[in-house]
Amino acid sequence: MAIRLSIALIFMLLPTLATAISLPGNATLVYEDTEAATSFAVPTGPWNIDRGMSAEDTAGDVARQVWRIDADRLTTLQLIAPLRQQLTEDGYTIGFECRTDSCGGFDFRFGLDLTPPPAMLVDLGDYRYLLAKKAGETVVLFVSKTLGAGYVEVISIGRLNEEPVADSEAAPVVAAEQEPASDDMASAFMTTGHVELWDLTFETGSSELSGDTYQSLANLATYLESNPTVRIALVGHTDSQGSLNANIDVSKARARAVLDRLAETYGISRDRMDAQGMGYLAPRRSNLTQDGRDANRRVEAIALSN
Repeated sequence: MAIRLSIALIFMLLPTLATAISLPGNATLVYEDTEAATSFAVPTGPWNIDRGMSAEDTAGDVARQVWRIDADRLTTLQLIAPLRQQLTEDGYTIGFECRTDSCGGFDFRFGLDLTPPPAMLVDLGDYRYLLAKKAGETVVLFVSKTLGAGYVEVISIGRLNEEPVADSEAAPVVAAEQEPASDDMASAFMTTGHVELWDLTFETGSSELSGDTYQSLANLATYLESNPTVRIALVGHTDSQGSLNANIDVSKARARAVLDRLAETYGISRDRMDAQGMGYLAPRRSNLTQDGRDANRRVEAIALSN
């Protein structure tokens, strides 16, 4: 099977923007532009019939990139969720996010300065917006889809005239090797919003759990029993072998297998759990190595409410 390489979306146009956003290997850059020493009206709230668009004028170097992801069954949530997670893990604070009607529908979309078609195509009935900030840097994400593809526009505003930090000077990224114990899960959910169920094992293309017991599920069950108002989403992820649609199906089936195990073995109510799949849209590591592919086959638990 073909192996698709995840594309590292690195904002080289803005030397102070240190984040990197990983997109799936079938993402294609269809537009790119930058303006130095300018400003951008960043929406900070929904469009309102009385007040119009809530926005703040943000000055700096403004860079745009539009990416097309070829897949006919992507949802806008599947497009934006891994990007949101990457930003929060990199220290960005989410300032405002919305979807279609909660944004303000037609008026919000046309109040936002997006790249015009054919580079950026927008379904006025299905789009999502997200604003994130960190240390003087602002990132705007806007996602939508057509019948055959998803579209992601990234607009980033950075400070002027700063030197980039060399890779050798940057702090190393250390991957977590084990799940927090149940006593620590509350802290993990509060700080990052999710925990990885680190010891689950799946073979390529399979949705069956191969082991009888997993400490991560026991920890999660203990946490849920101690916090009876919390709901979770179980989100499956795959390596990049095979098509995106097939991987989304497999990853959702894996999340469903975990949900079933929590319900049947630990007695967790199914009403408190949801199962979703992201396919290979949110890799932890490179899919070019076997170790990376193994790490990318995983299930995470996301806290929905408490």
